[in-house]
Amino acid sequence: MNALELINFGASELRRKKISTSRLDSELLLSKILDKNREEILINLEQKICQKYLLKYKQLIQRRSQREPIAYIMKEKEFWSKIFFVSSDTLIPRPETELIVEKLTKIFEEKKISILDIGTGTGCILISLLSELKNSKGIGIDISKKALIIAEKNSEYHGMKNKIKFFHKSLDSKFYQKFDLIVSNPPYIKKCEIKNLKEDVRKFEPRIALDGGNDGLDLIKKVIYKSKYILKIKGMLALEIGNEQFNKVSKILKKNNFKIEHIVKDYKDNIRGIISTQIGN
Repeated sequence: MNALELINFGASELRRKKISTSRLDSELLLSKILDKNREEILINLEQKICQKYLLKYKQLIQRRSQREPIAYIMKEKEFWSKIFFVSSDTLIPRPETELIVEKLTKIFEEKKISILDIGTGTGCILISLLSELKNSKGIGIDISKKALIIAEKNSEYHGMKNKIKFFHKSLDSKFYQKFDLIVSNPPYIKKCEIKNLKEDVRKFEPRIALDGGNDGLDLIKKVIYKSKYILKIKGMLALEIGNEQFNKVSKILKKNNFKIEHIVKDYKDNIRGIISTQIGN
């Protein structure tokens, strides 16, 4: 078979499983197998594909047809125009999170700050921020040792080893410094709503990174409460939140002496990020 025939075969298999990105996924999986970029394959569709690659490709198509996210199969995801390694131990970086990074880079442009990233996962938020804030440094914490292995790998890949330290640490741990900025994309989905998530999220992404407890606010409350004590005076807290959580989260922030400075809306005009200032304990 040549590349075109194989792409058509893969797309047809995925279309049969009602995967909307069937053609693109088919092309990406072939690029993964051949270790070539997608564009290179598309300008050479007549190239013959040997049996060894054929079998590997069909295995990947089979995985995708069972709704395994393409990012996990490819072992990478683009975020902030960079490639980040991902695994089934990390949440897949999402475009709405980039909007929070964009807002923070504008707020702290040219400043020298210390950043704490709570629940760092792949490290994509912290690494992206520090790629823009050249004079700043940061710490990423996570309760998943396996996620931290991926974060370290990403930090090294993007040349950030001298700017970032990662720690296996929970929010209940002691912190021996205060920060100018705390950023977190905590789990915020209600426990009862996890069963309603898309199959590729529900079945494959780590539950620990999704489950926000009965009201979806368990971890958000913990992050806000802890931040009171480890932020510098007038330090900022940037939180990613779920759709329709703004009113509840803003009340929790105000109750804990935070003043909301900025909101970040997603591409559908939903409020998905809150940036607030610590105004005292």
